[in-house]
Amino acid sequence: MHSRQEKLEAFGRLLDIMDDLREKCPWDQKQTFESLRYLTIEETYELADAIVEGDLQELKKEIGDILLHMVFYSKIASESNEFDIADVLHSICEKLIHRHPHIYGDVKVANEEEVKANWEKLKLKEGKKSVLEGVPKSLPSMVKAARIQEKARGVGFDWDNKDQVWDKVKEELAELTEAEEEGVKEKVESEFGDVLFALINYGRFLKVDPEMALERTNKKFIKRFQDMEAWVEEDHKKLSEMSLDEMDEYWERSKRTEQ
Repeated sequence: MHSRQEKLEAFGRLLDIMDDLREKCPWDQKQTFESLRYLTIEETYELADAIVEGDLQELKKEIGDILLHMVFYSKIASESNEFDIADVLHSICEKLIHRHPHIYGDVKVANEEEVKANWEKLKLKEGKKSVLEGVPKSLPSMVKAARIQEKARGVGFDWDNKDQVWDKVKEELAELTEAEEEGVKEKVESEFGDVLFALINYGRFLKVDPEMALERTNKKFIKRFQDMEAWVEEDHKKLSEMSLDEMDEYWERSKRTEQ
């Protein structure tokens, strides 16, 4: 691994390159906060993909792309004397020090849960009216649900154990069935959402990241389905002309091949 000095020099190199690009590259010169926004979102999803795939070399590249964007935003802001990268770094350092009084102060904590609880209490003292204010509105709904539940837990609003949560899942499933029998679309949608929210909560008690779990399942399904398509084509058949039972034979073959 590199020394502290080498790390600082590498970061300085990135800052120098950013200065050059902003001064000399026509594309980089035209970029704004708004134009970079969707690219940053795309890079964040690519970072998430690398994590799900367990591809550390790709992860290294994606971390670099995200870091470049953070430096880019800071460079643009510095041009209007709003702030620069040093202000950004000092700001996060001060926040981390303030929110970790068990390290930089005299607060005692027994475990991770107490750290989270203190974190949320400190945020409220900083002027936030709700512990849920820190959940971005544009987050994907599944990620947002998990973050909402985590933040509520931070102030003690939570179930005592996973059995209680599973009972809630079963209760919501029963309500979904009732809504389906009534046939009111809006109510079915509402109850379906409640089922998902309860399942995400249950996953939290199982220490399962619902977004990652579902993405792994998505990738598994894609792999199996594409294997099935390839074998069907090898046998000179067409999926659209096959019965469900015929397709299921290929599907089971794909599952056996995985194992």
